[in-house]
Amino acid sequence: MATPIGNARDITLRALDVLASAEVLAAEDTRSLRRLMELHGVPVGDRPVLAYHEHNGARMRPRLLAEMAAGRSVAYASEAGTPMISDPGFHLARAAQAEGHAVTTAPGVSAVVTALTLSGLPTDRFLFCGFLPNASGARRKALEGVAGIRATLVFYESPRRLVAMLEDAAELLGPRPAAVCRELTKKFEDCRRADLPALAAHYTEHPPKGEIVVLIDRGDLPEIQEVDIEQEVNEALRTMSVRDAADAVSARLGVKRRVVYQLAMRLSGAGKDRP
Repeated sequence: MATPIGNARDITLRALDVLASAEVLAAEDTRSLRRLMELHGVPVGDRPVLAYHEHNGARMRPRLLAEMAAGRSVAYASEAGTPMISDPGFHLARAAQAEGHAVTTAPGVSAVVTALTLSGLPTDRFLFCGFLPNASGARRKALEGVAGIRATLVFYESPRRLVAMLEDAAELLGPRPAAVCRELTKKFEDCRRADLPALAAHYTEHPPKGEIVVLIDRGDLPEIQEVDIEQEVNEALRTMSVRDAADAVSARLGVKRRVVYQLAMRLSGAGKDRP
């Protein structure tokens, strides 16, 4: 179940129902979960509240899976936001699914989507990149790897690394429009929009605090020529169906699927395959 990223009133009614009814409670941070439940008047009672995080996941998963095998309902909550998004709950959910247990979600707030709605950048296509590597060389390599992607890029970043990250992005990606969103849904929420060099200069002068999401526009990428699309489609058709080739090439190049599909149909000589 998702939990608020700042404002406690962002909890959903369904999440409160889950907290009230689950027989076992697991959380990335049990103190945060207990405070949230206390604030909303949901008693813990004698139910176990178990810590499950990146440092103890391998040890705790068998315990939680045993509870599920015994027929008990288990609710897992991120410390803040939606489980599985830069969150250790991914491994728990996958393990539960692998053992045949029913897994569902009580959706709610996510810092990624919240930042996108405030950034003023295109939202029709975006790539969540999580946290970049700490080391400068690895960070620059990661940024180079996403430079050509035709999507708004979304990163989580720490206050102490923000300036270095923005400076590297400005150098490698150019002066693209970008946004830095801080302390989302909290009292001092802030979303600053400018190009990458201007943002780097601002936060050099005004060191940031709080939890941060950085968003970078797709930039002025070169137009994809039809000959390039045709080459990609021909390559894809060697191992894929017309439908799968159209999906793969349109996603990779950021071209409308219908255009790619029609080209794939023509190149393959197919006349019966339909989307």
